[in-house]
Amino acid sequence: MKQESLPARSGSQELIEFVHALSLERVPGSVADYAKWCLLDSLGCTLFGSRQPWAKIMAEEMLAEGSNGRSSIVGRKRTVAAPAAALCNGTATHGFELDDLLDEAIVHPGAIVVPAALAAAEAVDAPGSRLLLGIIAGYEAINRVGLAIGLEPARRGHHQTALAGPVGAAIGAGVVMNLDPGQLITAVGLACSTSSGTKSFAAGTGGGMMKRMHAGRAAEAGVRMCQLAARGFTAPPTALDGRLGLLEVFSGQSAHPEQLTLDLGKRWAVEHVYVKVYPCCAWIQATVQQLVALRGPQPLDARQVKTAQIGMCSYAIGNNGNVAPPDTMGAQYSLPYCAALALTADPGDPANFAPEAVDDPARRELARRIELVVDPQMEAVYPKHYGARVELELGNGERRGSAVLDPHGMPADPCTESERLEKFSRLASSVKSSAAVAEIVRKVRSAERLHSVRELTDLLRD
Repeated sequence: MKQESLPARSGSQELIEFVHALSLERVPGSVADYAKWCLLDSLGCTLFGSRQPWAKIMAEEMLAEGSNGRSSIVGRKRTVAAPAAALCNGTATHGFELDDLLDEAIVHPGAIVVPAALAAAEAVDAPGSRLLLGIIAGYEAINRVGLAIGLEPARRGHHQTALAGPVGAAIGAGVVMNLDPGQLITAVGLACSTSSGTKSFAAGTGGGMMKRMHAGRAAEAGVRMCQLAARGFTAPPTALDGRLGLLEVFSGQSAHPEQLTLDLGKRWAVEHVYVKVYPCCAWIQATVQQLVALRGPQPLDARQVKTAQIGMCSYAIGNNGNVAPPDTMGAQYSLPYCAALALTADPGDPANFAPEAVDDPARRELARRIELVVDPQMEAVYPKHYGARVELELGNGERRGSAVLDPHGMPADPCTESERLEKFSRLASSVKSSAAVAEIVRKVRSAERLHSVRELTDLLRD
């Protein structure tokens, strides 16, 4: 009698089974260490972002709905339900273009996975070890889903982070909550129906606060879908990579479903994170770094600069070419503005993206003299590299130039431990005392030994 063969597992099922089986004892020690760095970098961004107007509005809206929950809104005293906390903290973390990136997938993992995992951990009073596993699993998932989606949806105007984010958040939160494999598959299936987000913030008419919310909404959705799955709400198991699933609907023939499992367990996303140095779009970082180096230790007067030519990939020029950004979001996404800023002031100072700084007449005039061109080399290597070629011409006729494929902070040129600590301390010190900052660092560094994540989150509230 011929035995019937079992149906092959889908890539999404294999990925979910893999992350569900993770334990800190079974992952390389370096992976857990990198997860701690991801946690610390994200918390620095959250603390700083919590004081921005968009984060305040979101927190006030969630608190107005009540405080029936045990999860923290960073910078606030009262706790709320886990999805609301994830929404607020994700919005804050993504709130000033300083959060980390997985470059080839074009997704911001920390602003989604960390708030989702942290909120879920507080809700179930999970230990620090589960939080780290959730971060490892969530980063892995959001990276692989971003790669599987491919570039075509982004070219059409979808925000890649908002498409892949709910799945990454669901897996991160679900692992923290210790959902069983069936519940985790369901949570992912439900999360696929929450994927959304357009890049109209890059259209040149003003970004407003919308992009900040994309990470928060994805984090919120992931936590909520896990809670529903735990209660028995159901979803198609093929919602990610099956017929009419997320990949087919958004990407069609350009999808790469094999990326969901390619080299699974051999290459870990948390070890390949881009830590941003400046509070601006990732594609702009290489330009800013080079112009700061080319100008010298002191800022130039705008009148000393004749012009600057920036060679980039066509995608960056199409999305980041606005010469006259009308607001903070627009300025952080504007190559001409950030180039003018790098030449004339400190591009690392968030104050230089405030509305009054963006409206500076001399800087706006210099931005109009910045020339953007498609560079063949940078075009060929995108999105594996976020490089730029820069040619600077001064008013006295002197010319200076340079080119880099990978800005500092990328995996090919990573930030040092001291640089990561300095970034966290600088951001967190805007909200917390030096003693509190040091204690947060200590708790994160020993996260796997925390009996409850509340030992950490208690330090994050006011």
